[in-house]
Amino acid sequence: MAGAAFRKPGVEIVPLSRETLQDRVYRHVTELILDGSIVPGEMVTVQSLADAFGVSPMPVREALRRLTAANALMVVSGRSIGIPALSRARLIDLRNVRFEIEAIAAAWAAERIDDQGIAQLGQHLAVLEQANAAGDVKSYLRANYAFHFSIYRAAGSENILNIIENLWLQISPYFNMLHDSGNYSTANEHHQAMFAALRNRDAEAVRQAIRADIDAAFDVLVDLLK
Repeated sequence: MAGAAFRKPGVEIVPLSRETLQDRVYRHVTELILDGSIVPGEMVTVQSLADAFGVSPMPVREALRRLTAANALMVVSGRSIGIPALSRARLIDLRNVRFEIEAIAAAWAAERIDDQGIAQLGQHLAVLEQANAAGDVKSYLRANYAFHFSIYRAAGSENILNIIENLWLQISPYFNMLHDSGNYSTANEHHQAMFAALRNRDAEAVRQAIRADIDAAFDVLVDLLK
């Protein structure tokens, strides 16, 4: 009876449990893309994701629909999805936007990050160094995502975090291709610079370190596209 009081003609009420499940599946698939678990050229089926998450195909299809609309995924066949091809023009556009937005977020983080946040970054940095030394690409990419997004969350803006996540959904799968170039070692030098700048609350220094990291990856990827 209580629920009936909220019903209005022409308004469809979606059960909360179903909506929550769809959001949870969307978040899981998003994490797989952001931490490099879905590799360019790899096809993933709706059923395989549904089985992995222990859900029906319906919430998986909804998550994939949202991610396809965001240019993070593309339909390869009727039941399979993959990472969209990266053109030179799209790579340049992503680099240019990341160059501005991520630098802003990092500068804000320098003003707002606390000692606990600095300690967490130090832990992520240690994993990055270990993974690079071991040649463990998957662990490196997970730690890279965790390191960067710890900084962006420290900026204290949900809006800028959402923008950066959308950018990373489009570019981060291609970080898998950077290992053979030695970029992970170069990136860790930039990560060390970011960490030092944030520890010193130096907004300009962390802005420069973020931009150097973005440019180093861009240079490798643009050469690979040739």
